[in-house]
Amino acid sequence: MLQEADRVVATHDIHGLVGEDIRQGAASVIIGHSGHEMPTFRVRFTVTPDRTAYLLTKWRRRCAYCDAGGTGPTGVPLNIDHIHPRSIGGGNRISNLTLACIPCNQRKGAQPVSVFLASDPTRLARVLSQASRPLIDAAAVNSTRRALQQALAGTGLPMATGSGGLTRFNRTLNGLPKSHTLDALSVGIVAGITAYPAEAHVAKSTGRGKYQRTGVDQYGFPNRTFTSKKTHFGFATGDLVTATIATGKYASTHTGRVMVREKGKFDIRTSTGLAQGISYKHCRLLQRADGWQHSRQVEACLA
Repeated sequence: MLQEADRVVATHDIHGLVGEDIRQGAASVIIGHSGHEMPTFRVRFTVTPDRTAYLLTKWRRRCAYCDAGGTGPTGVPLNIDHIHPRSIGGGNRISNLTLACIPCNQRKGAQPVSVFLASDPTRLARVLSQASRPLIDAAAVNSTRRALQQALAGTGLPMATGSGGLTRFNRTLNGLPKSHTLDALSVGIVAGITAYPAEAHVAKSTGRGKYQRTGVDQYGFPNRTFTSKKTHFGFATGDLVTATIATGKYASTHTGRVMVREKGKFDIRTSTGLAQGISYKHCRLLQRADGWQHSRQVEACLA
């Protein structure tokens, strides 16, 4: 069941779409809020989830000819329309596709867009300009993605790939909330997702310190110096430690990454805040700093 406001259906047969019920089975394209029963639409070109997601973003989820659309219960159903009709030589390239509400799509029919919008030259120019304009930074993202895919393939490990639109489609179809880990679970061809872990292991890169030995103020002028010695009293900044304090302002057990000081008063960064001025005598080493911070995070869930 779809859980989001944008209903994107591009399977091989849809004999009606009522509420959030999807019956799969002949070629159909319906985009928009599905609050009412919709008739079957037949098309002669392949519409993939990533293509519909691209068009929704490019055209801001609105009809190119009247600006109707939006999301939520008041959203207007949108169709994918050929700007230059196929009957007069228009192709199926993404630059020839746009979004149109059902009334505009029916009125336009097989007319050239220049004829349909002859009375509104400003909108005609905007539609033609937007149709030929790619998404910002799409080329850079595609190049980076291709290089990453080749690097991962070189490891010889099992790997699944898919577009962002397909990932979103899989996640939505399986009723999953939005999170990085659940997106990873939804990549590629997914037959179905029946369960997922309640917690995720999060690894954050923290680095191994810095070479800078002089601190600066807000204007960029030097105002303090840092020691070149990284270890004090057997501890180094970034080590995972635990400290139990019996009395005082920070009376509690603090577990987290330590920031060492030459005088033996350390700061410990925990999941709830920063405990300052903790004596090294209270600290017990759990793990040496290795450039990574590990934690457990509760997985996202639907409200």
